[in-house]
Amino acid sequence: MQSSAIYQHVKHALEHFFKQQQYNFTVALSGGVDSVVLLHVMHLLKQEMPKLKVSAIYVNHGLSKYANDWQAFCQNLCVELDIPFNTAQVTISPQTRTSLEAQAREARYKALDELSAPQSVILLGQHLNDQIETFLLRLKRGSGLKGLGAMQAMRELQSGRMCYRPLLNITRSDIEHFATAFNIAHITDDSNTDERFDRNFLRARVVPELAMRFKGFEQCAGRSIELLQQQQALLDEYTQIDLSQSLNDQQALCISQIIHYSDVRITNVVRAWLSLFTQVMPSQKQLSQIINQAINAQADAKIQIDLVDGQVRRHQGYLYFVTQKNIVNDDELITHELTLNDGRVLTKQSGVGIRAPHANEQVSVRFNYNSARIKPLKKPGSNSVKHWFKDAKVAPWLRSQVPLIFYNDELVQVVGYFISEKHYDENGVYWECK
Repeated sequence: MQSSAIYQHVKHALEHFFKQQQYNFTVALSGGVDSVVLLHVMHLLKQEMPKLKVSAIYVNHGLSKYANDWQAFCQNLCVELDIPFNTAQVTISPQTRTSLEAQAREARYKALDELSAPQSVILLGQHLNDQIETFLLRLKRGSGLKGLGAMQAMRELQSGRMCYRPLLNITRSDIEHFATAFNIAHITDDSNTDERFDRNFLRARVVPELAMRFKGFEQCAGRSIELLQQQQALLDEYTQIDLSQSLNDQQALCISQIIHYSDVRITNVVRAWLSLFTQVMPSQKQLSQIINQAINAQADAKIQIDLVDGQVRRHQGYLYFVTQKNIVNDDELITHELTLNDGRVLTKQSGVGIRAPHANEQVSVRFNYNSARIKPLKKPGSNSVKHWFKDAKVAPWLRSQVPLIFYNDELVQVVGYFISEKHYDENGVYWECK
């Protein structure tokens, strides 16, 4: 590929953003040849398009003894090109079950998101050889369709900010030729030659051999990865249809809706459902346990399967993903609005409900008072909150999260479920929680 072709490729790749009037970009600059070439291309593009805003950011993990030198190199490069520069310092704390590489990657994305120029799209320098290495690493791990699709060109961060990889179809050798043609200095990370790391071994030994043996291997592998991504996107569309037809208002999964699906279709929709709540997918053994217990256990059986950051439980024919929520507003006095510790907001509304409190009555909210008694409107007799929850088929793990409104020590409303018949007033008040 000619050096000018890389420039045209990047320009074409960014057309999607230009059409949306997005001209603000931040280059994630490491000092390596890929990100440095990307920065130079954006600098050239800015000369052609003056309204383009280009900045750069270096994330300093402190994992290499040369990290500060690389930071200084990146800063000097940006001064030379008259490009605004920022740096982010991150600390990586060793964690069990998570590789140092994965921790550094997550810390990097978090820092890029927080400290890149406001409203900018983050540009990442990964190229086609990075993509092939990622594919082979995931092949080694036994990944499925989604994993073998490797890196997506576009990635949305948790904040909604977009990351984009405009060099993903460009080979490392083409990028290096660009750097040579324009006499562009860059950093070579000494750790990239350590073949104890799987990616470095693939980079140094495997991919070059394949490219030498099979003409056009890199481009063909890239096309195969794109096809895998397209097939995953199609599967995702059908999965979302299945999922939308199987959820209730609390995002619980209806067992009777999926029970007649094929085994692979059930597995697929359960994975998609879990992804609504967690980024840590269960092992194949745990997933099989969830599905087998959901479908084969007796209707009244209590199911509790512990995962990394929550539990899967079954209630009234639905699967629920349950996490422990910290609600400590217990017995707190309220007037018109109260924000709970789990982010929900309790607000007072006017209308059919309970009478307004008398002057000598304090209004408070409490949680998990199962023994408190109330006679709900249009229900027979007075009984405990525990009894009425069971009567209303409220899942046991949801009951402690339901706000209970008291006038002094008298329960007058179970928010979202019951109001006290004794306190009923057509022109009264009621509390709702959202």
